[in-house]
Formats: sequence, structure tokens, C-alpha cells
Amino acid sequence: MDGMEARSAGRRVVVLDTETTGLDPASGHRVVEVACIELINLMPSGRELHFYCNPERNMPEDAAAIHGLTEQFLSQHRTFRDEVAAFVAFIDQADALVAHNAEFDVRFLNHELKLCGLAPLTCKIEDTLALARRKFPGAPASLDALCRRFSIDLADRTKHGALIDTRLLARVYLELMGGLQPGLALAIDRATERQSGLIGARVTPRPPRPHNASEAERAAHQAMLTGLKDALWSTLQ
Repeated sequence: MDGMEARSAGRRVVVLDTETTGLDPASGHRVVEVACIELINLMPSGRELHFYCNPERNMPEDAAAIHGLTEQFLSQHRTFRDEVAAFVAFIDQADALVAHNAEFDVRFLNHELKLCGLAPLTCKIEDTLALARRKFPGAPASLDALCRRFSIDLADRTKHGALIDTRLLARVYLELMGGLQPGLALAIDRATERQSGLIGARVTPRPPRPHNASEAERAAHQAMLTGLKDALWSTLQ
């Protein structure tokens, strides 16, 4: 499905994440990994984009400790400039880009686009960090914390990685927007959802709890009523 077909199918959102060599592109730090997942009408379409890129610089030890990407590993990959056409095509005509702490990712991506002689991102940006803080004020809002809140399995997240983090973030975003099936118009069938890896097996619902009062509770209630003086309902009998 290309961008035009996606727009005709419904609202198209691209969830994304990046890994970098550091915290500030103004200090010479670069993007080293990009991952994007497409959602149509808040449902995963199965389309993903993922690539590593050679930052053409060294990898600081503190950054490598976070994402595990080494200078030697990245030197075997193409640069962001080599991948930029695929990235621009994937996000083209998206109604919104979704990221966690989006300002960080957008700042780095705009820096890389500028180095490629391209215009900065102009589409709507939705920040799941801001969404979570508005929805759960005062509660932890990291990606890990939100996954735990929504019972999303974190077993595969031994280190930060753009692809695994984007898949987790897509599930978190769906929950923040009201759940995995927000409306009757589904963009894809359930088989595609499971194939994409975004939606796991649902937990078997618990049987309904009994709500009828027990004999002991009825007796205690009657005893309490008997002890009331001048009860209004006693005049109605």
C-alpha cells in the first residue's frame, strides 16, 4: 500500500524511534538506527521500515552501553544519506509521526535531513510521553513504565533498540488512544495483526464475580435497619 492508497484507507500514522551516538546533534552526534511502523486507523498495517546507518564518526562508550551498537558494526552499513530516500518515502503523507520524547527524535532527524540538503519534518508530531503525562499525571511515563502499566511483555528489551522500541511504542500508543480496537472500522484483519507482532494473545477473561448478598450479609443488614429509629420507610409499610 503506497501513501496515497493508505490515505484513502483511513488515518495513517507512522510510529518511529531512533538510536544515536549521543544527546545533541549540535555537538556532532548522529543517528545510527531508525525504525518506523505504519498504523492505519490506529491498527498496524504490517508495513515496517528499519535500517542501521554508519554515523561516520566514533561511538562513545556511554552510548554503546545503552543500545549495544559498536563503531565496527555500524561501519559495515550505509549512511543516513544512502537511506534517506526510503525514509522520506515511508513517512510521506502520514497524518502524524508518533515518538516517545518526540523532541529528541525530531531534532536528530531534522539534523540528518539538513545534512542531506532536505527540508525538515513538517507533519504533525504526537509525543507519547506528553500523552501519558496528561492521561496519568504524576505516574512514571518512561516506555518501560508504560509497557508495565499496559501489561506489554518487555522480555525482548535487554537493550535499547529502535526496532523493538518502536514495536513496543506502537502498542503503547494504541492503548493511550483508547485500546487496540477503538472503533468498528478496522484497517486490517486479526491475522495481519498477529503477524506484525504488535498484538499478542489476549488473556482469557475472568468469569463474572457473584454480586448477590450472602445470608450473613442479609442478616447483618436487617439488624442494622432494626436499630434505626424513626426510619422513613417504616411509615410507608
